[in-house]
Amino acid sequence: MNRYPAWKYVLLVIVLAMGAIYAMPNLFGENPAVQISSARGFELDPALEDVVSDALDQADMAHQGVDKLPERMLVRFENSDQQLRAADLIRETLGDGYVVALNLAPATPNWLSMLGAEPMVLGLDLQGGVHFLMEVDMDAARRGQLERFVDDMRNILRDERIRYRSVRTDGETLLAELRTAEDREQALTIFTRELPELELETTEANETFNVIGTVLPEVLLELQQTALQQNITTLRSRVNELGVAEPIIQQQGADRIVVQLPGVQDTAEAKNILGKTATLEYRAVDEQNDPFEAQRTGRIPPTSKLYSDRDGNPILLSRQLIASGDQLTNATASFDQNDGSPSVVVNLDPQGARSMLDFTNENVGNRMAVVFIEQRPETRMVDGEEVRESRRVEEVISVAVVREPFGRTFQTTGLDSSREASQLALLLRAGALAAPVEIIEERTVGPSLGQDNIDQGFRSVIIGFVLVLVLMAVYYKVFGLVANVALTVNLILVVALLSMLGATLTLPGIAGIVLTVGMAVDANVLIFERIREELRLGNTPQAAIKSGYGKAFSTIADANVTTLIAAMVLFMFGTGPVKGFAVTLSLGIVTSMFTAILGTRALINLIYGGRKRVQKLAI
Repeated sequence: MNRYPAWKYVLLVIVLAMGAIYAMPNLFGENPAVQISSARGFELDPALEDVVSDALDQADMAHQGVDKLPERMLVRFENSDQQLRAADLIRETLGDGYVVALNLAPATPNWLSMLGAEPMVLGLDLQGGVHFLMEVDMDAARRGQLERFVDDMRNILRDERIRYRSVRTDGETLLAELRTAEDREQALTIFTRELPELELETTEANETFNVIGTVLPEVLLELQQTALQQNITTLRSRVNELGVAEPIIQQQGADRIVVQLPGVQDTAEAKNILGKTATLEYRAVDEQNDPFEAQRTGRIPPTSKLYSDRDGNPILLSRQLIASGDQLTNATASFDQNDGSPSVVVNLDPQGARSMLDFTNENVGNRMAVVFIEQRPETRMVDGEEVRESRRVEEVISVAVVREPFGRTFQTTGLDSSREASQLALLLRAGALAAPVEIIEERTVGPSLGQDNIDQGFRSVIIGFVLVLVLMAVYYKVFGLVANVALTVNLILVVALLSMLGATLTLPGIAGIVLTVGMAVDANVLIFERIREELRLGNTPQAAIKSGYGKAFSTIADANVTTLIAAMVLFMFGTGPVKGFAVTLSLGIVTSMFTAILGTRALINLIYGGRKRVQKLAI
């Protein structure tokens, strides 16, 4: 009686061993580190490690190793003083082409990392970091949409050879001025068919016959949601430059975005990266005029604009926009099917596709350029005060020949390598914001405050844990000690699962662990009281043990499943800290049932089970 099969003991040993391994990285702490990434999100040059190491060696700065990833590099140091001095040196050495940020790197041994064991991710309230509330400029998004409708209307009128005086925006409406009533009726018919997003009406002026277009409210609402979601996606890509683990980037209201970056120490660098307003534009290359002559004389054709490519060479582009970055839906690196050269395959939305098809039909053999436009926030000191301003940077990142007409999907060729194609695809996917954003609120949680939260949370867990251990040992004797072993294993398993799942541990999450400590012995109390009741009824010790575990199971399952359902509801409908509490509570319920039922029964069977003749139970 009261014997377990061998496979159950093997299962317990395996679970305990895995729990110990995956909980162990949390004992090793973190190293101060300097993170290096490309300012444009490109993959890092393999030779960069040698450049950084040589600069540190020449300055006599010792470092503890370098962790290399395709898009970022971490240089570890012994203390924060070395970290700060090294960051300044690396910034000066590498220049503006790289983002150099302060970070913390887990000090997990290599053998644990090879097993996939990593420490728990700490939330903003525990690790410190920054909280930004960003507002999306919806007026700019609407203006941009109106300008695209203006271009569409002009293209339609030109294609149909309808004479017009002007097409422009008039406040929140579009105004097309036609020369005759017949032209107006023809334009109205085509606009109604080609631009279903507009509500159209006709008016007359002194010398023109006009069509007024108003964007439908549902289209504007969809534009607002699309701009917000695209900005969230873009910000998430930019946060990757900072190497932040488990950032929180979510919508708040109709036009705001919350960004929380746990562990970020260099808040100024975070603001610079997040505050960049970037977009892409596709423009035709002016093949009729000499860009070098225009640069030398300063006489630029009125229909063109002077840009510079990545090598600093001048290039003239048409002022008329073909498509912009907010019309881009995807970009992937590929290879040209004709000659196998690296390329980037780009997908546009329907409006962008229509405009691109119209342009390429008329310009086979001519060149088209991709312009990257960025508003870079800059901070400078004026009379001892910090002054913030932005600088507009425009750069031609790609020029390609139009080989044949295309619309929604096309490829950009002329790239030097597959690596450059991957980098350009990354830039096209993540570089464009649908609308400018402004940081309207900023909060910083210092590492010291986060450490205080950790210390107090740890203290609360220890106090609760010790009190439960003492109470169980005094009240239930040997059975209480068995429950204490199960409670210890339960804590280890909770920490291991949090680490394995990559869940973010927050202060409410610690509260969930404290609650789990108290709830974990509930099942044992039910079992032990049932065993005592069976003994009072005159059953033998072996029968009491078997009956106690068997009859208490339904009550334990009912109580824990009910709590688990409540935790799942909290996770589904809660946000931020509430989710953290729900995660730790759910994991604690699952592990406590495992350890309280399976684990304690195994130990009790080893102590009292088998063929042992037991006269009395220490309970």
